[in-house]
Amino acid sequence: MRHLYLVTHAEAQHHVDGLVGGWYDSELTTRGHSQAERIAEVLANRISSAAVEVWSSDLHRAVQTAEPIAQRFAVKVQTDPRLRERTNGEADGRPQSWLAERRIPLPEHGDRLTHHDGPTGAETRLALVDRLYPALEDILSNPIETQIIVSHGSATSYLILAWLGMPKSTTDRAFFPLTPGSITTLRRNDTHHSNQVLTLNETHHLREET
Repeated sequence: MRHLYLVTHAEAQHHVDGLVGGWYDSELTTRGHSQAERIAEVLANRISSAAVEVWSSDLHRAVQTAEPIAQRFAVKVQTDPRLRERTNGEADGRPQSWLAERRIPLPEHGDRLTHHDGPTGAETRLALVDRLYPALEDILSNPIETQIIVSHGSATSYLILAWLGMPKSTTDRAFFPLTPGSITTLRRNDTHHSNQVLTLNETHHLREET
């Protein structure tokens, strides 16, 4: 049975500074690096497979989270820019308050997937799923039973929907709020021919040691 572990990158500097993430290439904080090590330990203790692939968004905060994981399994991190978070265009790297003042709220009804949030260069949700769905398909095409993908909060939520086979047209109303540094465990059950979500947004490993 195939196992897929989705990891959201650990605490990054833009979280601490109250800045918009997206494609803003912030790095992990000292705390974030510690969280990444604990994530790696959890996965190393859980995975017994001899063959493991580690994939990551190419943004620094994701790669820095993926590197300790890859080291545990003696493999290299494979990056794919399609695993990036949704960009907020000109808002990326600016204060969250700047974006809040300019954001056009997502409507309750109508075409939500192609809704534009306002800032120049911002991606629509449709553009996000149009790159994430094929990215996951390509990763899963590799004949290996255990894979780890390190990405971002919103992007990882859509990867879960892709795993479950949700049509792109239905992704405008489904969303999983995921914590930075969380682990979600997915499994392909070959007996029932089903894609399962075994754990969602695990965060017990993020608790600070006392």
